[in-house]
Amino acid sequence: MNSMFSFSLQKTDNQTNARAGIFQTPHGELKTPIFMPVGTQATVKALSPAELEECGSQIILANTYHLHLRPGDELIAAAGGLHKFENWNRAMLTDSGGFQVFSLRDISKISEDGVTFQSHVDGSKHFFSPERVMEIEHNLGADIIMIFDECPPSDASPEKISKAVERTLRWARRCLDAHQKIPFHFGYPQALFGIVQGGTIRELREHCARELVAMDFPGYALGGLAVGESIESTYNVVGYSSGLLPVNKPRYLMGVGTPEDILECIERGIDMFDCVLPTRNARNGSAFTSRGKVNVKNAKHTRDFQGGLDPECSCYACRNFSMAYIRHLYMAGEILALRLLTLHNVHFYMQLVFAAREHILDSDFSDWKSSVLKKLKTNSNGQE
Repeated sequence: MNSMFSFSLQKTDNQTNARAGIFQTPHGELKTPIFMPVGTQATVKALSPAELEECGSQIILANTYHLHLRPGDELIAAAGGLHKFENWNRAMLTDSGGFQVFSLRDISKISEDGVTFQSHVDGSKHFFSPERVMEIEHNLGADIIMIFDECPPSDASPEKISKAVERTLRWARRCLDAHQKIPFHFGYPQALFGIVQGGTIRELREHCARELVAMDFPGYALGGLAVGESIESTYNVVGYSSGLLPVNKPRYLMGVGTPEDILECIERGIDMFDCVLPTRNARNGSAFTSRGKVNVKNAKHTRDFQGGLDPECSCYACRNFSMAYIRHLYMAGEILALRLLTLHNVHFYMQLVFAAREHILDSDFSDWKSSVLKKLKTNSNGQE
């Protein structure tokens, strides 16, 4: 691992595979387990960088596919990279756009060279190859970048999943070669993570992980999950897959999930998470709380002048505004409602992983996790 990147494992829970560590990046250290808010278009929807910092965000995501289409990765490079472009001074991660490209299967053409696809914005044609994706991610300048992989749909046949794994491995080697040849654009290196594919087929996951580990990436992600399989299958795959990855490198589960999912997968040895749920649910009027999900649109909140979104939360929204007021804002279509709900949800996720980390360090993670899940399940009844 480059000298500007290092991962140190501080503690592993005695009863589970939960881990607490520190991942050093050029833009600061990441205390794991960690949640990464999703900022697809170089912004976490509804929140400013200052508000993200107030929530405790140490790292945010951006999306290669979307930023390549607009405003363009070359423009962002001219601005000095994503950090300067959006005025975010902490760590960043860009995904490779593989999931987005392959979700456009009706308007894309896959070959061994790469993928030709049409823009969802204006219909223009574009081409992503492993080498081109590395060029784009270098232009964007995130601390952590992802290989270009093939993400098969959840209903793909075992034969198609196997072919996707083999192509992912070939493209991983091409990404690694291209990445090593491109000079640093902004004065610091970027850590390229491998992505383990294989659907829910254990033999394919094991094969993919084994081959990627041999390539010696500085970190590894589990991809192709939460795409339609049962949550029990997701947990099962995460459970055995995390054990296939190096102990001394960060493990990232892509696109998962609910607070319950995150706690279950921390228990299974995952260090890094991202998901759009905190921001998306906020825009739909739903708040994650210590008492489960709360729908602010419910009429029963109309005259709730005493409590905020969550009596156990210390975010700006909960400290200053009643449930009745936030409901009024949402029902009136006021932008402030979306901002306050998003701020709360991101804060809730951050506090959840912070607490998980502390309980891992205190050697009581398992008992704490059980009590949190019981509370979420009990108090969610009747909330929606």
